[in-house]
Parts: sequence; structure tokens; C-alpha cells
Amino acid sequence: MEEDISHILERANSELQKQNFKHAEELYTKFISTCVKLREYEASNLATAYNNRGQIKYLRVDFREAVEDYTSAIQADSQFEIPFYNRGLIHYRLGFFDDAKSDFQQALKLNPDFEDAKLSLQQTLLDQQQKINRGY
Repeated sequence: MEEDISHILERANSELQKQNFKHAEELYTKFISTCVKLREYEASNLATAYNNRGQIKYLRVDFREAVEDYTSAIQADSQFEIPFYNRGLIHYRLGFFDDAKSDFQQALKLNPDFEDAKLSLQQTLLDQQQKINRGY
């Protein structure tokens, strides 16, 4: 059964690459629900599906649902740094600097060479300090 499931994930990833977001999202949702129903999956694949579906929701500016998917990706595979980074970006954009800082730090703990996470953490700390300096 794992083979059939992985085929769904491959098709979803292919659709995402082609920027066929609606179809990719449907396939990721099918993959996730099949994994959950069968309780049979590789944690990294489930985390990737949640993360990638979260990316589609992020592009749609549906931040709340994207954060939910990134959090589910983290719960599926807590060693996967990308969803920490992605969730941190949303927290940063919403001005939740403590949450963003925590997510970027966790991404860097898992992958110390993650340059985008380093830059995002630096920017978060700068913006947070400016907010404090302005008094709000």
C-alpha cells in the first residue's frame, strides 16, 4: 500500500513544481488523509506533504491554515527544519516576533547552515528591537 501512497505524493510534488496549486493541494490532502486513515506512512513523507500544502496556503495568503499545516509537519517529523522556517516567516509577517524567533532558532538548531533562517532570525531580532525602541 505504501507504494500507491508514495505515487500520490510524487504526483502532488510534480503538480506543485508546475505551479498547478489547486491540483497539488488536492493531491496533498488525499495523501495526508490516506496516511492518517491507514496509519501507515513514512514520517518524512507526511511532513513533506503537510509542509508543501502549507506553502500553497501561504501563497494564497491563508496564513492561519498554512500555520496549521506547518505545525502538523513539525508534529509528523520534528527533525525537519523547513516547516519551522516557513512557520517563522508567517509569525514574522504577522509581527509575532517571539514566535518567529523561536521557529527560526529551532530551524537553525536542526540545520546550522540554513542561511535563509539565519537572515530571517537577524531581521526578526532587529525589527523586534525597533518595536521595543518605539515603545510598542
